[in-house]
Amino acid sequence: MQLNGIKPALGSKRSRRRVARGPGSGSGKTAGRGHKGQKARSGGFHKLGFEGGQMPLQRRLPKRGFISPSKMRTAQVRLSELNAVDVKEIDILALKQAGIVPAMAQDVKIMLSGKIARAVKLKGVRVSKGARAAIEGAGGSIEETAKG
Repeated sequence: MQLNGIKPALGSKRSRRRVARGPGSGSGKTAGRGHKGQKARSGGFHKLGFEGGQMPLQRRLPKRGFISPSKMRTAQVRLSELNAVDVKEIDILALKQAGIVPAMAQDVKIMLSGKIARAVKLKGVRVSKGARAAIEGAGGSIEETAKG
């Protein structure tokens, strides 16, 4: 077998359609473009969404804002809300069970807002710089899991 002798399987390739090459081709004369009109002419093109001068649909409808898909997955928790959790080791599951974080949340960040009254141990949640200082100042600890 030679590389220059390899051919595709019989019937797998169709010959190119030769448009506007006489009546015998089946698509002669108007070449499948019909009679007259913009689309029959060479260069007969209009923009995508063009409605003949009528205000197009994408311009008639009002603009709607951007909704971040990650907003639903990330929850922010105030430092003062940690006082309501009655567990020594606070993680995402404990915050969900306490009703502080929505069930859809996959990531939690503790923000510095309010004061923390007791020492807490955080596990697997992100913490802002200010909140970290407040938690460690109250005698708490933060254990972060490596993201990978």
